[in-house]
This record gives sequence, structure tokens and C-alpha cells, in this order.
Amino acid sequence: MEFAHVPVLSAECMDGLHIRPDGIYVDGTTGGGGHSSLIARQLSEAGRLICIDRDDDALAAARQRLAPLGKNITFVKNNFSRILDVLKDLEIEKIDGILFDLGVSSYQLDNGERGFSYMADAPLDMRMDRQQALTAREVVNTYSREDLRRILKDYGEERYAGPIAAAICRRREEAPIETTMELADLVRSAMPAAARREKQHPAKRTFQAVRIEVNGELEAVASAVRDSVSCLAPGGRIAVISFHSLEDRIVKRAFAELAQGCTCPKSFPVCVCGNKPKIRLVSHGVITASPEELENNPRSRSAKLRVAEKL
Repeated sequence: MEFAHVPVLSAECMDGLHIRPDGIYVDGTTGGGGHSSLIARQLSEAGRLICIDRDDDALAAARQRLAPLGKNITFVKNNFSRILDVLKDLEIEKIDGILFDLGVSSYQLDNGERGFSYMADAPLDMRMDRQQALTAREVVNTYSREDLRRILKDYGEERYAGPIAAAICRRREEAPIETTMELADLVRSAMPAAARREKQHPAKRTFQAVRIEVNGELEAVASAVRDSVSCLAPGGRIAVISFHSLEDRIVKRAFAELAQGCTCPKSFPVCVCGNKPKIRLVSHGVITASPEELENNPRSRSAKLRVAEKL
């Protein structure tokens, strides 16, 4: 299957990054190379682009897509959470901008065999890096009832986390749950009739929760933001796209902490902590898709972009 990648908020991201033609930029979640290609087109021969992703299919597609755009592009298979290690290995001290497009890609959702989608029958997988050990099958079939309930509630914000977790545990006592459709049907059956009639697919939140657990998507976001800011040169920009409230909340909090400066109690007459703001918020609040983009790319509807600049 072709790795189709329609970059969301593309113009807003390029404006936010404020790209210098001779700068060094990182796409921490390259995917099929949609945003990377836009960055590369704005770089001169003196500029450099680092493309990071943990999905081998994504990197292969990005290599092909970016091949005509110049030689000063480096591809790295790794998790964005290890940005410090990646830059150290490449002997890069400071960068001028970094972009994160969080969450699952359109290709991963649309390619049924990857096991991300509740719309196509496939083995329960959901791994972004197919070399890692933990799969959705293991989460669904080995996690305790309480751990499943917690994951569904915390990562999926699922109202019926308890009944769904209980239904999963009852079913797997008979036989392991093996496929996406088997899980989707089970989730549907565990929900009340009114919930099954809602516009959103009954299994959407459960699949989101399991996917986040499998790939550890939320664990590293805050530290990756902080590490990335520490790597930025003064005036460098960080742009983060998120697709659900959990991610955006983490990014918002991390940006706020980095922009805060002094943390002394207000009752102190003078500052004793010595903390200074590390960034300024370029976008106050979130940037969302325009009506034109929403019409052309419905998946941009939940996209939220935040941008900050290193002081």
C-alpha cells in the first residue's frame, strides 16, 4: 500500500517554524514525509533536515518522496523521545526548528493489516515500530481487568471503560481475542444501546486507548518537548500538532512551564529561584484548520497546533 501522507496545517506549520534557508531542522515524526518535503523545499544547499520516525514503512516512503529535494537530508529510525541521542549521534549541538505531528498516521489507519483500524479485519497489532515486542494482542489478552479499565478511561476517555474491560476479560477466558473486528464487536456489545447509536464508532475510544498504550505515545511527549527546547538555538522554533485532548493538554502544560520563569511564591519580595523563561509562546492558544482545509481533508478537524520560540 502506498504511504499517502496529507500534511495537516501545513501552511500554519511553515509559518510557525519561520524557516531559515541555511538552518538545521528536525521533523521528529516524519511519517510519509509530507511536512518534511515542505521544510526541505525552503532550505538552501547550506540547510539541513533530519527526518526521524520509528516506522520502517514511513521512512522508506519519506526517502522516496524527498529524494528529488536535495542531498542534505538525514533519515533516522528512532523514537522522537530520544531526540537528544539522535542529535548527539549526528554531532549536532543546536537546531533552528523542530516539528512534531503526534499520533497515528493516515497510512497506519488505512493499511488494515497494521491492526490500527476497527474498520478492517486484521490481527491485533497496532505497533508503530513493528520490531518492538508489545502488541495490541498482548495488551488485550494479558492485562488485568483493572489495568484495562484504567487504560480505556485515561487514554480513551471511555465512559464505559468498566463494562468493556469486564467483557474483554470474560471473552478471553474462552479463547484469546485475536483480531480487530473481534475486539470491535466485543466493545460494541458491552455498551448500552444508546451509546451504540452515537455518530462516533463505538470502538473508536477503545482502539485509541490500546494504541496509545502499545506505543507509549503519551509517556514521552512532555520530556520530548523539554529536550527539544534545550536543543534549539536562540530564536529557534518548536511546533507541535496534536489530535486529541490528552496530547494537547500535555503540550500546553509543558509550554506553560517553559514560558513561566520565576516560580517563587507571590509573597516573596524578590526572586530566589533564579528561573527564567526559556521560550515565548508564538501562538497564544491553539491554531486549528481553516474551513478550506476542513473541506479538503476531514482528518484535520481535530488537529491542534502550538508554536513556541526559544529565548
